Amino acid sequence: MIKGSAGARRRRLITHALALWVWAFAVWLLLTWTLTTEQLLVGAVIATAVAMVFAPLGPVARPWRLLDPEVLWRLAVLAATALARSIVSNVRLAVRVWSPRRPVRSGMLVVPTKAREPGEVTAVGVLTSLIVDNQLVDLDRHAHRLQYHAVWITTEDPEGNRRHINGPIEDRVRSRHD
Repeated sequence: MIKGSAGARRRRLITHALALWVWAFAVWLLLTWTLTTEQLLVGAVIATAVAMVFAPLGPVARPWRLLDPEVLWRLAVLAATALARSIVSNVRLAVRVWSPRRPVRSGMLVVPTKAREPGEVTAVGVLTSLIVDNQLVDLDRHAHRLQYHAVWITTEDPEGNRRHINGPIEDRVRSRHD
């Protein structure tokens, strides 16, 4: 084995571990919501254990990429889109619940997806499910389709439903690929 390749593998492993440590420590801080010395030390130890165990499994999204203004801007737009759609859908659902005379047209919809990478599919599934109008039920990664339970169905047109349900989120998640 070439000495340089072992060094390159070691550097990649350290980078993976560092990225994992930052994410794990951030999650610890969010979960504990306490900034005592003991909490910080325990969090650092747990984050180190998590990073050491999972770093060999492969690459991790590097949290310091959020310092790139373009990435930060895209993330802010994605978050604003998801938040706005969530607020609108919650208000719509509240009106439906408070007005029981309004008919309910719920059902299952299968919509196409342009998301191909596991991270893209995960982000689209999680973010669209935070919007109460439609909840992800199943996915078919090979056929590139998502199945949703919809509160209000207006059409059965798959492409039209994609534009309405997962398209706005998906387009922001995937914008770097288009």
